[in-house]
Amino acid sequence: MKQRVLHGLLILVLAANLYVGTRHYLNSAETTGHGEVYGQMHKFAQVMEQVRKHYVDESKVNYDNLFDAALDGMLYKLDPHSAYLNPKKHEVLKSDTQQQFGGIGVLISIRAEWLTVIEPMEGGPSLKAGVRSGDKIIKIDDQSTKGFKIQDAVDHLRGEPGTKVTLTVQRGKDTEKEIEITRAIIKTKSVRDLRGRGDFDLLESGIGYIRITSFSGKTDTELEAALVKQEEADMKGLILDLRDNPGGLLNQSARVAEKFVKRGQLIVSTEGRGEQIQEKLISQADDVRDLPIVLLVNGGSASASEIVAGCLQDLKRAELVGMKTYGKGSVQTILPLRDGSAIRITTAKYYTPSHKVIHEKGIEPDHVIEMTPEQMRDMSLQRSPASLDSFSEEEIKRIKAATDPQLDKALELMRDQLKAQ
Repeated sequence: MKQRVLHGLLILVLAANLYVGTRHYLNSAETTGHGEVYGQMHKFAQVMEQVRKHYVDESKVNYDNLFDAALDGMLYKLDPHSAYLNPKKHEVLKSDTQQQFGGIGVLISIRAEWLTVIEPMEGGPSLKAGVRSGDKIIKIDDQSTKGFKIQDAVDHLRGEPGTKVTLTVQRGKDTEKEIEITRAIIKTKSVRDLRGRGDFDLLESGIGYIRITSFSGKTDTELEAALVKQEEADMKGLILDLRDNPGGLLNQSARVAEKFVKRGQLIVSTEGRGEQIQEKLISQADDVRDLPIVLLVNGGSASASEIVAGCLQDLKRAELVGMKTYGKGSVQTILPLRDGSAIRITTAKYYTPSHKVIHEKGIEPDHVIEMTPEQMRDMSLQRSPASLDSFSEEEIKRIKAATDPQLDKALELMRDQLKAQ
């Protein structure tokens, strides 16, 4: 009885704290009465206690789990990009932007509800252990991955260097294989050449190619090094590939775009509530490249990728080839909390230099060239450094015959531009 009374008092204290924390906002907004707020907090406390008392699986209903779930649900309900990050997820996010973490070194995506390997990273534990592009990961250790989200996979695959994880992969229709992998420190690169080898050779005389896979803390310096290397090889025009780039750091998108637009030019603006301008990112670069650019995009190009694409298209610095971009043009602000957790909340939307909104609209390419997910997969497999030995003869034949019509169109446009110079 004493324990129940203590729990009740604890809930009332927590409810009072939440009430005080919202009091100032509610007063200024004049949208909700104090009594209504207190009533909602009391209702929340009642529901939580009923769940703790009656839910069948007692191990799931401790206070930490319930509060985390409540916070997660509240933020996710706002939009798909807002979220509560417990301390572990917050650390993962920071590791991503720093481009270093403990893991197995593999790029994955969701295909038909299953985790699918896009590419094992060159020199990483996955490639050394025998993981191949196209492998369907059906289990991690003993847990089925059907229905997994990408974040679920990240939570299971990352860990302390030196620890082991076992993947059960499916190759082809029926072949299953268990692969044990020892985690290691993974240092990622967000700027790559066509085949991921890091040599950054020109595609053909005068035409360079650079792929940006994400916008992380070192993207601008990696891009600069790649550009210098290709310029030394007498690059006259650049094909910049942002396909399947989910975005990343806002400031890095500006640092990338400013390499190609004049100093003082608006790159992107962000507007919050009531169309209030929150931020304007202006090009600060003195050394600007004026070479012709063709930029590749598709439905997987989002956020920071769309900022670069929208800016260069608006300013007529690049022709866009591919498919309409994702349309994720909103700003998420990370607000750390005292216990190491954080909330990620949408605070503004992106606008291109001509004030076109990106969010839920996307960027329309100048030249629409369709490619199916299957075509993209076969193209990635063809360019992967991994062996195709695990595939059937029919699959190998199809992969080797794969083409990239979007890149072909970009090359055609670039050749025409260089001839016209």
